[in-house]
Amino acid sequence: MGDPRESVHKHPPTMERVPNVTRADAAAAVRNPLAFIAARWTPDPRTVRRAAMAALVMSVIIVVTGGAVRLTGSGLGCPTWPKCTEDSLTTTSEMGFHGVIEFGNRMLTYVLCAAVGWAIIAARSQKPYRRSLTRLGWVQFWIVMGNAVLGGIVVLVGLNPYTVAAHFLLSSALIAVATVMWHRTREGDAAPRPLVGRSVQQLVWVLVAASALLIAVGTVVTGAGPHAGDSSEVERMPLDWETVTKAHAVLAWIVVTLTFALWFVLKAVDAPKGPLSRTRDLFLVLLAQGVIGYVQYFTDLPEVLVGLHMLGSALVWIAVVLVLLSLRERPEAKAAVPEPAAESVLTRA
Repeated sequence: MGDPRESVHKHPPTMERVPNVTRADAAAAVRNPLAFIAARWTPDPRTVRRAAMAALVMSVIIVVTGGAVRLTGSGLGCPTWPKCTEDSLTTTSEMGFHGVIEFGNRMLTYVLCAAVGWAIIAARSQKPYRRSLTRLGWVQFWIVMGNAVLGGIVVLVGLNPYTVAAHFLLSSALIAVATVMWHRTREGDAAPRPLVGRSVQQLVWVLVAASALLIAVGTVVTGAGPHAGDSSEVERMPLDWETVTKAHAVLAWIVVTLTFALWFVLKAVDAPKGPLSRTRDLFLVLLAQGVIGYVQYFTDLPEVLVGLHMLGSALVWIAVVLVLLSLRERPEAKAAVPEPAAESVLTRA
């Protein structure tokens, strides 16, 4: 037998070659990282849908945890912004429980940013390129950035109820855009084809407007109500809380009635299953939200139920947007959208 060492010298073990990253590649990655990633990665459609769903889930979680900050009286747990205190970027032991709650909610904003960033990268890397889907991701990004600044203003002005209301409404806008993006991941890019007649579409737009007004009045109820968001005296909206609450309840019944009427109209015109199912889901969510609302009203607003009501508000808004989106279908486009020749990192992706 021959010397095994000789065999090793004659036939050295082969290793898979790792491609070199050239200076041009590195420069391209710095200049436009999204295009660099998209050129080297094509995600599965399920990955894109999951990324969009993650952004939607985080947009709801940030609303719920923001409510927890207010309901635990931790709104000024970090009394300044962007630092937690004048001398510390993070919470300190002196800040106690309230500091942990407030700072934890601030940290969740970074998780939200990561989820939105993943959605943008996944949408941008999908083949064929879908410009409208990617732009929906960027809209979420700018809403998050705007709401982060508004959140800082809320702290700096001592939880002024008008800024708190604006903070929540901007979060609702984020939920709406995230819902649209998630729904669009399940559609094509062809021109939308309506599934119902114009009169039904108009009824749904009235439902959307009434739901938006319901949410807006809900922020007024919060601004005039007892949960100010901090253990100290915080300015409230100069309105009679009982009157505003009753107006909110009337609007809720209007939305329920419109939803019930929509379901009957859809059945009468023999609408496809999609709009009927979405309308049924909205009706069930509204009923659950109504039960929580009345129970919390007659039990002097316990914090747990108020928090559930905030979660319900987000779920109602998602269900309303999905009803609107279910009125049309968008099949796959016949021709792929061409890749952009050059794009700005923050505006076109």
